[in-house]
Amino acid sequence: MTAETVWCHGQPVGPIGFCEVCGHRRVPAERPAAGPGGSGPAMESTRRSVEFWGGDADFQSLPAIEVPDPEKLVLAEPVYPERLRFCGGCGAPVGRAYAGQPAFAEGFCENCGLPFSFLPKLTRGERIGDRYDVLGCFAHGGLGWIYLATDTALGGQHVVLKGVINSGNAVRRALARVERDVLVRLDHPNIVRITDFVEHGAEPDTYLVMEYVGGRSLRDLLRDGPPPRVEHVVVYGRAILAALDYLHGEGLLYCDMSPANVIHGDKRVKVIDLGAARSIDDPAGASVGTEGFQAPAHEIARHGLTVRSDLHAVGRTLQVLLEAASEDPGQDGVAGGLDSLNRVLERAVAPFERRFATAAEMAEQLDGVRREILSLRDERPRPVPSALFEDTAELLDDGLGAVPGLDHWLTGDHAGGRLALGLPGAAGGAGRLPIPRVAPDDPAAAFIAAAGAPGPHRWLGKLAMFGERSVEIAFAETRAQVALGEPGAAAHALAAAEELLGPEAARDWRAAWHHGLLALARGNAEEAAAAFDRVHRSWPGEIAPKLALGFCAELRGETGLAERCYRSVWHRDHAQVSAAFGLARCHLRSRGRDAAVALLDAVPPISRHYDAARIATVRIRAARLPSGPPSGDDLADAARRLPELYLDREAKDRLEALVREAALAGLDGREGWDGGELLGERVTERGLRTLLERSLRRLAERARDRDEHGVLVDLANSVRPRTRR
Repeated sequence: MTAETVWCHGQPVGPIGFCEVCGHRRVPAERPAAGPGGSGPAMESTRRSVEFWGGDADFQSLPAIEVPDPEKLVLAEPVYPERLRFCGGCGAPVGRAYAGQPAFAEGFCENCGLPFSFLPKLTRGERIGDRYDVLGCFAHGGLGWIYLATDTALGGQHVVLKGVINSGNAVRRALARVERDVLVRLDHPNIVRITDFVEHGAEPDTYLVMEYVGGRSLRDLLRDGPPPRVEHVVVYGRAILAALDYLHGEGLLYCDMSPANVIHGDKRVKVIDLGAARSIDDPAGASVGTEGFQAPAHEIARHGLTVRSDLHAVGRTLQVLLEAASEDPGQDGVAGGLDSLNRVLERAVAPFERRFATAAEMAEQLDGVRREILSLRDERPRPVPSALFEDTAELLDDGLGAVPGLDHWLTGDHAGGRLALGLPGAAGGAGRLPIPRVAPDDPAAAFIAAAGAPGPHRWLGKLAMFGERSVEIAFAETRAQVALGEPGAAAHALAAAEELLGPEAARDWRAAWHHGLLALARGNAEEAAAAFDRVHRSWPGEIAPKLALGFCAELRGETGLAERCYRSVWHRDHAQVSAAFGLARCHLRSRGRDAAVALLDAVPPISRHYDAARIATVRIRAARLPSGPPSGDDLADAARRLPELYLDREAKDRLEALVREAALAGLDGREGWDGGELLGERVTERGLRTLLERSLRRLAERARDRDEHGVLVDLANSVRPRTRR
């Protein structure tokens, strides 16, 4: 059946069923049920979660941990912590030490008179349900003691029994019933599985029977080690989000995420203790979350418990893990990825409106960060198409990857001049950055996809044909005016887009991106960086904002920051050749020509910018840099590379002239080395002059007018060898 469109906060709710503004589930009353073959929205979402977020390959990347013998975990003298002792009726603290008097584990609440008991109800050797033999208490949860037992029907296999302290308390009984009912119907590899429930005692208490997850909680790992590495934090986060994404898809909130409720097991990371879970449609009621991990009290008072409050707890859990992460020798090399990870977690715990709206949204950004960190470590690309940005065919370069035109020899600054590194100006670079994808629900989406134009002038004319108000039309007009160098008109178009967005404009990342482009069009790299940084904070796992931030840093002369941004982009995706050129420019300023050439050599042959990268290596080898002129080996390498380039005859003549000119200027008495066919098998000054004269006369044949021809012939005459008399 086709689901009806659901609206919330004036926006259509997407296929995942959650409002992007408030995070609440908004679905029709009749949800499509999963079919016999496992189809349906919820089932499809679960498959994606398991495959991409919590698979075995991810788990295998975690360090192996020692799984303790479960029977050695049984407590000899179990004592329920005083800080967790509260009356089940009025919520007042009970059973606490006071005025020198010891704490007591059972009694009556002084506030309301309700009896309480924090003593275990089951003892070693006791059998419940005619099947489970109790071994003793080995932990406590938010609602009561957790017991280890053996299943006599399965050959003594260990299981976990979970009961309720103060079972006479109606609230706690209700929460226990929720956990039972929730766990019975859940089936996800990252969530602890319930196998049975039994009743026991004169006034029967219900005990959940759950699988025993052999391993250690993240709380134990934080306390006893080993400390995680940065990428391990991401793997834990992805597993947790896989579990929560599944729960949210089932219409449930978890409500009590903390390191204590995540187990690094012997086969998988598992979320345990669902006693605080509740329906998304019923966010009010008693909260048993963990202090320091729950969303702020003022947020819960205003919005109740929501998907976003769950994500806040995930963010805090991962922040605590990251704070404990071990330092390693390669930490500096992954600094860019670490910055991205911190920004993901900052957004997870940001104020309600800025926070991620769904677990899938947060997981996607974590996934991008993980690829960034791993690629920075091993320099192996892990490309994935962006869901937010389209790649642009434009290269963020201003001539380094191109063969110079005739003007190079006509301006008088050709021989021995330093290499122009090819950094585009701010306005020129703005039009070469990636473009945000068109929102599919925009009324002009189909029109923009179908339309096309050869340039910004014609494109503006096409956009005017739409005839309706559209955010995406206004954004497209902004980019076209930026490309035309008209910042005033671009600002007017952007203001129109923000007017249509209304109050959401201040939080809309697309508006921030276009503010960055507009600032570049005005030549203000500082303001542009601030705008692109807002986009990066919203989507830390995306490549495009880091490319833009690298460009802005380079414009401001911050080579170290630019290099870090470009490295993150390039190592993650070798299709991002703009980052390779940016990184090469940084290397030319700091590390020298060998590092720059090695980087550009890594541009894959299938790239549309492969030829530009190969041309750039020849120019770099032959150029005079701040560090000095090229060596004989540099020039020999340029001479070897040039014949391999795919160039037309005219471009090849110009590049040959450039290299021969550089070789003559940097000869400095160093003769006799092998320059091949381009420079001579035995390089001499006389031979170079003869070859360069020949090149310049070929250029003169292509002069555009008599004056240019005269200049080039004069140059040829000026370098020709002297005739002996």
